[in-house]
Amino acid sequence: MTASLRIGFIPLVDAAALIIAVDKGFAAAEGLDVTLVREVSWSNVRDKLNIGLFDAAHLLAPVAIASSLGLGHVKVPIVAPFNLGLNGNAITVSPALHAALMEELDGDRFDPMATARALARVVAKRRKSGAEPLTFGMTFPFSTHNYQLRFWMAAGGVDPDEDVQLVVLPPPYMVDSLASGHVDAFCVGAPWNSVAVDLGIGHILHFVSDILLSAVEKVLAIRQSWSQQNPNVVAALVRAHLRASEFIEDPQNRVEVARILAQPERIGVDASVIQRSLDGRLKISPDGTMRESSRYLLVGRESAARPDPAQAAWLYAQMVRWGQTPLKPEALKAAMAVFRPDLFDAASGRPVIPPGAIGAFAGPPFNPNDVPGHLAAFKIGRWKP
Repeated sequence: MTASLRIGFIPLVDAAALIIAVDKGFAAAEGLDVTLVREVSWSNVRDKLNIGLFDAAHLLAPVAIASSLGLGHVKVPIVAPFNLGLNGNAITVSPALHAALMEELDGDRFDPMATARALARVVAKRRKSGAEPLTFGMTFPFSTHNYQLRFWMAAGGVDPDEDVQLVVLPPPYMVDSLASGHVDAFCVGAPWNSVAVDLGIGHILHFVSDILLSAVEKVLAIRQSWSQQNPNVVAALVRAHLRASEFIEDPQNRVEVARILAQPERIGVDASVIQRSLDGRLKISPDGTMRESSRYLLVGRESAARPDPAQAAWLYAQMVRWGQTPLKPEALKAAMAVFRPDLFDAASGRPVIPPGAIGAFAGPPFNPNDVPGHLAAFKIGRWKP
């Protein structure tokens, strides 16, 4: 018997496993008839998943947690049995801000502490001159992009709530907003950073892997109630997406994968831009400067697809740090329960590989059993013990 499903996604490279699972027939091989629905904003995806218009969704990992906790919207418990990607975000800045940062830089341009301190000096100069605060675009209040920008800035002494302005923009609108001068910089997932560079209007300042070695980005999100009613379908989804992630990670398939993702109804940008993102070889400046990183985006390798509750704990800790919710032990437990390695393991039948460290560039190693200790390590934040 075939299960018919509607799954929402945003046009981003980390929707690759979702798209390839359908377009290469891996979902059909598992008895799934999937219709993919392209959306523009994360609020649309969340709302349609929550009310049942979508059976599953490509979703920001923090949104799955926020929905489960009832933060910022109605409470709808979500489970995430599959990671669609680790890393994949980047911080892109305007040519003017890039020049200002490089002028103030003391150290390696790829060292996030050096650039964060340079940003603090730029902010101080602008304040002294009476200039407007810098504006940074991010995709959603409950987003990795928001937390990654804040983590980076605050490490250098910039208070993201006092010293700059953070605004929400849907991923496909980031480039136009930078081009029009509405924002000075943004943090978004591939391919939109590369699109800005190719158009000559932005410089990629950092890959998120400079800030966090392993950062969960998007998950395959399913309503908890639906997953309990359809356990076999959930297992089939995990298997189909695991096959897709392995197909994507094979370098011999990258040209085909990029061509599929480039289709107008999928991501809708040039295939070469998508392939650069998958290969971790990106042009970071309009002058053609290239940068390679094996950690730019992980879709399936290094056990990236297996959910790690410690990653959920880190995201919950950022929600607390920035005043989106008070710290409560029961809420931390509920946040960690959103990520379901048990469902992944049961469906995949693969041996369990211990997850890698989150590896933040500042602060002590993250311990999910000591969130207060994590929060106390940072001077800037909204959390008070």
